[in-house]
Amino acid sequence: MRLLVVEDDRILNKQIVTALEQAGYAVDTAMDGEEGQFLGETEPYDAIILDLGLPKVDGVSVLTAWRREGRKTPVIILTARDRWSDKVQGFDAGADDYVTKPFHMEELLARVRALLRRSAGHATSEISCGPVKLDTRSGRVAVDGNPVKLTSHEYRLLSYLMHHTGRIVSRGELTEHLYDQDFDRDSNTIEVFIGRLRKKLGVDIIQTVRGLGYLLDASHSKT
Repeated sequence: MRLLVVEDDRILNKQIVTALEQAGYAVDTAMDGEEGQFLGETEPYDAIILDLGLPKVDGVSVLTAWRREGRKTPVIILTARDRWSDKVQGFDAGADDYVTKPFHMEELLARVRALLRRSAGHATSEISCGPVKLDTRSGRVAVDGNPVKLTSHEYRLLSYLMHHTGRIVSRGELTEHLYDQDFDRDSNTIEVFIGRLRKKLGVDIIQTVRGLGYLLDASHSKT
């Protein structure tokens, strides 16, 4: 999953980015509303963390512009303001959730996980496809109850596919959602990771749809 963090406090920005990266996300960052709005308009993020008190363009204006253009990316707003009217303004502008500063990083991570699950139609932290289970809370993967050790890139790839079970996902889409803006992207590496995942999982749930991409399908989960 690929996220955007728009926060002008450099220390907090770095703390959030570090926590998200350690949790297995690819993360882009912006320090003001103008840059954040541009990235949100031009890059395909799975979720955005947006501060309200931003320089150049405030967070509510940024969010209003995204929603006016029809962008449905889930957004969590950050605010140091504790007045209920500010939260209402954020929700009315199109926010999906909010966190009031100061906050515990674990709470923000939990809200991000919940937002990603809901946007993909999953109700709990554990996502299953046949014998494969992925716990978004702990980052653990198991097949028939047996733990499977994955690299960070392998986990990102499996997580994205499992969040979109039953839908064909192109190599281009995977490349856009697995790597941050500064990563030297090469869609050919997706094939390498797919091969590694198939070998490690030991079950045939990742189907190649010729000319289109990949499909996670539990009906083919034979060992």
